[in-house]
Amino acid sequence: MPRIAENVDYQPEGPDSHQPSKMYLEELAILVKYSIPVFGTHVFEYSLIMASVVSIGHLSTISLAAATLGSMTASVSGYSILQGLAATLDTLLPSAWTSDKPELVGLWSQRMAVVMAATLIPVFAIWFNAESLLLLLRQEPEVAQLAGLYLKWASLGLPAYAFNLISRRYFQCQGLFAIPTRIILVIAPINVLLNYLLVWGPPALRLGFIGAPIATSISFNLVALASLLYGALFVDSTAWHPLSRRSFTSLGILVQLGLSSVGQVASEWWSWELIGLAASQLGPVSLAAQSVLLISASCTYQAPFALSVATSVRIGNLLGEQNARRAGVASNVAILLAVVVAAVWSTLFLVFRTHWGHLFNDDPHVVELVASILPLVALFQVFDGTSGVTAGILRARGKQFTGALLNLSAYYIVGIPFGILLAFSPRFDLKLAGLWIGLTVSLVYCSVFSTWLCVRTDWEREVRKVMDRLAAERPAVKQGAEEAVEEAGEERDGARRGYGTVGGH
Repeated sequence: MPRIAENVDYQPEGPDSHQPSKMYLEELAILVKYSIPVFGTHVFEYSLIMASVVSIGHLSTISLAAATLGSMTASVSGYSILQGLAATLDTLLPSAWTSDKPELVGLWSQRMAVVMAATLIPVFAIWFNAESLLLLLRQEPEVAQLAGLYLKWASLGLPAYAFNLISRRYFQCQGLFAIPTRIILVIAPINVLLNYLLVWGPPALRLGFIGAPIATSISFNLVALASLLYGALFVDSTAWHPLSRRSFTSLGILVQLGLSSVGQVASEWWSWELIGLAASQLGPVSLAAQSVLLISASCTYQAPFALSVATSVRIGNLLGEQNARRAGVASNVAILLAVVVAAVWSTLFLVFRTHWGHLFNDDPHVVELVASILPLVALFQVFDGTSGVTAGILRARGKQFTGALLNLSAYYIVGIPFGILLAFSPRFDLKLAGLWIGLTVSLVYCSVFSTWLCVRTDWEREVRKVMDRLAAERPAVKQGAEEAVEEAGEERDGARRGYGTVGGH
């Protein structure tokens, strides 16, 4: 019996139980059910960062440019790398949960925590020396100084951010999608209040510019604390593996898959930040407009990204249950659903494009520039959505390296060079619009090829690969259990001899 029980798992076999149309509708309902809480989680978590940019944006254009530059630097050197590493768990945890060794979920989560702890050391070094690095990149001194200050205070929330990435996947692979959503629903309003109090509030509490990253850091830590308490007190321990030396073993597998995941996730993220860096060369107005456009596109991307997470979990669970046919159906349904969601966002941008910029900045030049580029943002929504969902399907299959190659070629060989040519070449001189045309070309390329790869997947072969991976881990789990039993026996013997306990001392 599968550990994530869906209605389709209990339906009696009949002549219509395996009809394609029926299976498509069933998987559609399941993916929507999974995606909605994930979407809520990611939107409200992204609001933790967006609230700081919005609150700073109304201080001044220079402050908004500095916050944007600081946020871009944080994304390139920290958040994207951690997200990429955590994406490795999308391959390992869902299939482990529905296998006969669910405790592998806890073991792989502990191992990922070790890998992330080591990764944080160089990230902290970069963030605390960001001002010097930005000056080397020829950023304006005032903007670089404020951006460096932003990163130093934002670093207070970095370990909690890493923990939240792991805990969220720990819950989601078990079908507990609502837990991260409930937590973030409580913290998000607190974050808004903190931003107001620390940036704009009474003089006794007002900190101005640095109040925004401090508020975000506090919020990340509150999310981590709430996740830890909720998991310890209210979640069944079936997926948990006792802490042991095994948490420091098999890290090479995580690093190998993690590097590919970073290549898949971070290469795309970095490309957007490189576009932002290029926009900064066009002046503060273009950089401020880029901030508005990037936040807008990132907000709408939360829907297909949530769908990609739900799809990874669903396909991973089905592969662990050795249900190849339904895994293929779930993959196709996710791609079709991404197109529908993208059409909604495209319509939204086109209808409200002339007023959209006022949500973030009151500068009429920024608002006008945003309105002129939003039709492009609306155009690539379909390709952005499908490429995001297919990336989730590739992660579920353990094909992070393939996804990394796609993104690297799409952005760094095709899109970014083309966009820079359109933006800075005297022949075209399209400025910020040229950069966004290049991004659109990248997404078209990536979407077409990744969709083709997912549609042509041999799902029976994917099931065999998952079974081989789980079989390779079973001896290690058995050895870990024997070590735990042996340690428990030694503790009992020590207690009988009167030492190793408080009473014995």
